[in-house]
Amino acid sequence: MTQTKFAAIGDLALANGGVLRDTKLAYVTYGTLAPDGRNAVLLTHGYTSSHLFADGGEAASEGSWAALVGPGKPIDTDRFYVVSSNMIGSSFGSTAPASINPATGAEYGPDFPHITLKDIVAAQKAMLDGLGVKHLVAVVGPSYGGFQSFAWGIQYPGFMDALVPVVTGLKSPGADPDGLLARFATDPNWNGGHYYRVGGIGATMTAIRAETLRRYGAEASLAGKVPDVAAEIERQARAWSAIFDGHSLVVLGRALVGLDMTPEVGRITAKVLFVISRTDSIFPPSLADSVMPALTGAGVDARYFEIDSEKGHIASGADAALWADQLRAFMNEIAG
Repeated sequence: MTQTKFAAIGDLALANGGVLRDTKLAYVTYGTLAPDGRNAVLLTHGYTSSHLFADGGEAASEGSWAALVGPGKPIDTDRFYVVSSNMIGSSFGSTAPASINPATGAEYGPDFPHITLKDIVAAQKAMLDGLGVKHLVAVVGPSYGGFQSFAWGIQYPGFMDALVPVVTGLKSPGADPDGLLARFATDPNWNGGHYYRVGGIGATMTAIRAETLRRYGAEASLAGKVPDVAAEIERQARAWSAIFDGHSLVVLGRALVGLDMTPEVGRITAKVLFVISRTDSIFPPSLADSVMPALTGAGVDARYFEIDSEKGHIASGADAALWADQLRAFMNEIAG
């Protein structure tokens, strides 16, 4: 597993007001940054996974992207300096609800400030500036990572040559952080949201994760690979719930409430490869009927590819071979 590093960003001014103190952002890198700082690719991960999704592992809800990132692979680390970034608010070392609030000396928990997608991307920009990245070849990511990819193109037009938003869209699919909070509150260890030192809410998180894996298409992905699909989903759910914080689900979900980037796509100057899975029930192929006209109508050089997979939302990793050539060709075109 690649060694996680931490960018010390300092105090981050938030879009909705307030400041996130002493902000840290977890990330990993692959390859070498060119002397001019212009050969970098930013990877952005999904809602419930981590910055290690190109390494695989339990946290990679979209399926491991290891087949897509590495020496000689479509995102070629012999050629590109790849930075895979965590999100602030997530559960893998970045400043998040489970972090210690400098003002109280205890975990933020339900008192973590309201962050937005703009804040998540702004933290990543600060991280890249600190690494000496002067320009990005591309911002590439699945699901929530695809939202980040689009947001990068809108917030920092001209800073990248290309965007590859995968199994995603321009609008939130309907985040329900209040519903999550209500469900968490039924856990006997809820303690008003301050559950970190009273046993946690692992049982509730495991149940939520198992439901999510099924919705993402895990049953189709695991069929024929394990003797008991239901037992394997339960095992993966327990492993994930041991490391992912419930408040992170709420914070990241709230950042998407009401999200609609459609009116802002005219700010995008990068080329776009928009990728959807044929069987994705969360971001179905019908989205292309609105996303592509919005992009091309705003003058964006955009193209569309549909992964012909039975594996739903996790197809970009679980069936990486079905779109690897398309990604490789696009990256080669962008990089010249």
